[in-house]
Amino acid sequence: MARIKRWLRILAVLAVLALGLLLAGAGALYWLVAPRLPDVQELRHIELQVPLSVFSRDGKLIAQFGETRRYPVKIAQVPLTVKQAFIAIEDARFYQHHGLDFRGITRAVWLIATTNESRVPGGSTITQQVAKNYFLSSEYSYSRKFMEMLLALKMERELSKDEILELYLNKIFFGNRAYGVAAAAEYYYGKKLDQLTLAETASLAAIPKFPSSANPIVNPQRANIRRNYVLQRMREVGFITAAQETAAQTEPNRASPHEPKVELDAPYLAEMVRKAMFDRFGSESETSGYQVTTTVFSTDQLSAEKAVLAGLVEYDRRHGWRGPEAHLQIAADETEASLRGRLRAFPFVAGMPTAIVENVVEGQATVLTAGGQTVTLTATNTKWTTRSPSALFQRGDVIRLLPGAKPEDLELGQLPKAESALVSLDPEDGALRAVVGGLSFYRSKFNRATQAQRQPGSSFKPFLYSASFERGFTPASIVLDAPVIFKDRVGHVWRPQNDDGKFFGPMRLREALVQSRNLVSVRLLDAIGVDFARQYITRFGFKIEQLPPNLSMALGTASLTPMSMAHAYTVFANGGFLVEPYFIARVVDRRGVTVLAPHPPRACRVCPERLATETRNAVVIDGFDFSAGGPRAAASVAAASASYDPNFVGPQTPALAPRAIDQRTAFLATSLMRDVVLRGTATAAKVLNREDIGGKTGSTNDHRDAWFSGFGGGLVTTVWVGNDDFSSLGYREYGGKAALPIWIKYMGEAIKDKPLNDFTPPPGIVTASISPSSGNILPAGTPGGLKEYFKQEDYDRLISSGYIQNNATQPQESFDIF
Repeated sequence: MARIKRWLRILAVLAVLALGLLLAGAGALYWLVAPRLPDVQELRHIELQVPLSVFSRDGKLIAQFGETRRYPVKIAQVPLTVKQAFIAIEDARFYQHHGLDFRGITRAVWLIATTNESRVPGGSTITQQVAKNYFLSSEYSYSRKFMEMLLALKMERELSKDEILELYLNKIFFGNRAYGVAAAAEYYYGKKLDQLTLAETASLAAIPKFPSSANPIVNPQRANIRRNYVLQRMREVGFITAAQETAAQTEPNRASPHEPKVELDAPYLAEMVRKAMFDRFGSESETSGYQVTTTVFSTDQLSAEKAVLAGLVEYDRRHGWRGPEAHLQIAADETEASLRGRLRAFPFVAGMPTAIVENVVEGQATVLTAGGQTVTLTATNTKWTTRSPSALFQRGDVIRLLPGAKPEDLELGQLPKAESALVSLDPEDGALRAVVGGLSFYRSKFNRATQAQRQPGSSFKPFLYSASFERGFTPASIVLDAPVIFKDRVGHVWRPQNDDGKFFGPMRLREALVQSRNLVSVRLLDAIGVDFARQYITRFGFKIEQLPPNLSMALGTASLTPMSMAHAYTVFANGGFLVEPYFIARVVDRRGVTVLAPHPPRACRVCPERLATETRNAVVIDGFDFSAGGPRAAASVAAASASYDPNFVGPQTPALAPRAIDQRTAFLATSLMRDVVLRGTATAAKVLNREDIGGKTGSTNDHRDAWFSGFGGGLVTTVWVGNDDFSSLGYREYGGKAALPIWIKYMGEAIKDKPLNDFTPPPGIVTASISPSSGNILPAGTPGGLKEYFKQEDYDRLISSGYIQNNATQPQESFDIF
């Protein structure tokens, strides 16, 4: 007996010593580790990864960018049921313990001692999970676990339970790129947290255990088992009743993918914003929760998208049916779901869904759309091809449809071969109002609006005419439309031609632009000088290296983007000022604080600041009168651009755009382009029934490019149509035929409720009567005279010469064009 007592005392002493050593070791370890523990106060200011969101000016979601879906929520916004579900399954004693659950730890230690498992469940509280998720790696080791426990104790001392739970609910991973409970609710059920049912809440709480392999979309059966276990735990803890548990367990699984609801499909604009944000904020642009409001209104963008689609379809139909897009072999027992899955391999084009032909019989065809709709096509639906469905299709053909307002309005479509771009700007400040970079971003991500370098053809001529008005030419000046030959120093011969191959002889410049006479433009450029013209045309925002240093520039051979053409035309529409295109109106961070608010320079012709600075100090350079604040603006353009800070946030004195050209020159050019619509190559635009619209068509050799740039109703819009491989659009596919209809359809919607632009001649413009044949000024009241506009100094010069205007005609002869 004494021996037993002695051994018991020895064991007790050893136990005390072991415990003491254990405590001493733990204390020493804590003393060594504690100073290196992270500052948990940082968690109060943690910046979770939140995607970049892009919105239209009227608040429609355009796109989200980022690898993670996350919408952080405050704990006060989390419904009680949601909190209870996660507490029940993850840490039932969360509000009772101080960071460590010793019951769970004891259970984990017992499992380690009695099983062969290297990893065992239990032991980690919500606080420990927060410590691991925010500060530690996923490494499974005793040292990492010890650090986790120390951090949990520290967090419980410095943070409230609600703060810890909020961190947990916003951080955890739910699979499918969803991080945080709010993003999970949105993705799996398309709901806000307060809209979830009890069963849906329990399903979400069950996901973090196996987020990728057992979520309710990937593995519904396993997810249901986990959901029911969560409900059981909620009932055992006392959060719900048995009746509630039973009712929730019988609810079917309704989970399905819910991507962020895009309210405005404008992928080219979205990509422009993403790139601009990356350039400005770097890699953090897609993870810092920035919300970008663009300058584009959803109504204008939708009108642009519809106009481009309708215009390309109209163009494509003129060139006939090319056959089905593809042909698939359909098994006799193939399911509808399988067929729809195969259709998803074809590029998405908004407004032109894919369909597969399931059956063809007696002049009809039954087709299945990618959306699961079964449609019967008759000859009415394919009438534009002049053939019936049975003559067009066979089983397995993949086709496109064009939905109408009614089912009977459905039409057969086909993907157009040609592409198009549309850019619409506000000439007052350069704000982008609509942009379309191609038929479908999902077919080609190449943004033709900003990246395609194409020749503008005759739509470039207004810039040349403007330059001539600064060299003493007027809209009444006579220039010869006749064959001409140019020869360079090495003997190369160039014989420019008019599109129609005809020659009309001497004609006024107004008529030459209205009828788009190429030879007049070439002679005009030769008369004013290539070097002068190039320098002058840079006033419209072009770089001089973009402009050919020879007479071919008169025919629009420069390679320019639709955006740059629209930008240049704003100078005409706003009275001669150079504004800069921009498309981001405001950027706010995750807290709603504005971090970027551009204040672009404005034309603002009637602003007091503008009226005070507009002078008529004449400056003569190289024999050219830079008066009325006109092309002398080279230095002022550069100075204004240098002083303008597009990233400035806060109050700012309205910035005035620099004057680029004389306002009288802008008026004369717009006057000519209004006539292009009234009686020239763009008369189709008269259907808009507006007096303030004008513009210029453009075409290039072999009809590779078709353009129309124009203005009206406070907008400037450029439309381009062409093939990416520079092949021909086809016979007689001029700008007025291929591009102008798109412009008309878009502008008809965009400016239908806008007031007419004022067309009052500016100071320094006089009106006179001229001879239609000679362009000479006639005495007032002379029968048969035409009204024409002149700059005051040009009028005075012509009057002083006895009403006789020098013709700018040239006989057919060779010229050195370089």
